[in-house]
Amino acid sequence: MKYRDFGNTGIKVSEVGFGGWGIGGNEHGHSYGPTDDKLSLEAINKALDMGCNFFDTADVYGFGHSEELLGKALKSKRDRVIIATKVGSDFYQGGGFQTFTEEYIRFALEKSLDRLQTDYIDVYQLHNPPVRLLTKEETYGVLNALKREGRIRAWGVSILDPIEGLACLSTAQPDCIQIPVNIFNARPRESLLPTAFAAGCAVIAREPLANGFLTGKFADNPRLEFEEGDVRKNWPPDYIRARIEAAQRLVFLEKEKRSLTQAAIKFVLSMKEVSVTIPGTKTAEHAEENMGSSDLKPLSATELKEIETLAKRNFDLPER
Repeated sequence: MKYRDFGNTGIKVSEVGFGGWGIGGNEHGHSYGPTDDKLSLEAINKALDMGCNFFDTADVYGFGHSEELLGKALKSKRDRVIIATKVGSDFYQGGGFQTFTEEYIRFALEKSLDRLQTDYIDVYQLHNPPVRLLTKEETYGVLNALKREGRIRAWGVSILDPIEGLACLSTAQPDCIQIPVNIFNARPRESLLPTAFAAGCAVIAREPLANGFLTGKFADNPRLEFEEGDVRKNWPPDYIRARIEAAQRLVFLEKEKRSLTQAAIKFVLSMKEVSVTIPGTKTAEHAEENMGSSDLKPLSATELKEIETLAKRNFDLPER
């Protein structure tokens, strides 16, 4: 496992981290299908064994269940790991609410600390806050206060659109920004990643596998349907088919000792601005494949060029 600087924080992180959304399970919907806690714990321990020290979750994943599992697995290794979690989705009222007041953030932090069985959070992130809050300095006051109090070591925002990240960077001095980055979504490279890097702000690249489609495992199932509770359940069928077909255009990245999954992760790691990428990991087999990406050779200049060319051609997808 290779390690990178987490921006200007002085923290060193494994370049491949553990994405903890999926292990929250789908009991409350909006996840990635059913899970088995025994398998989830095995996945965490396998990641640790392979040198992973960065574990990212959110309080809303499984309404606290993802945090509980990480707390159980990491309690005895607390000094060896970096725990990142998120706040803002007020599931305590039943889900669907967003709250970013100081009172709520302090309340939710205590709940997360209890579930994670720790007395501090390494990286605390606002979870998909609206742009109107990202442009207000007072939004970040509580995070700076918690950092001074030693309750958190670093703070940032987890967002969807590069514009949101740029709004945060122009208003405050976040320690990190988390955003989707993958072969299908390289928009953050245009302005957000260089701006963050210049500011000494770490970048957490989530969804390097494009919600599972860059694993290539759906290639034989073009009429794929996801079960209830899966975040992909209500995606338009044409969109799902397009992602499956686009992934098939990338099979040239598969090598004897490198899977498409690993190539997709290496693509994200080719960006110097990325501090850590966090593929979703639900089993020990996932952990072994994901974490093993770090030790593989980088994608070649030719491979990166071919990916860029395909992306410009929209992966040769037919008009629908």
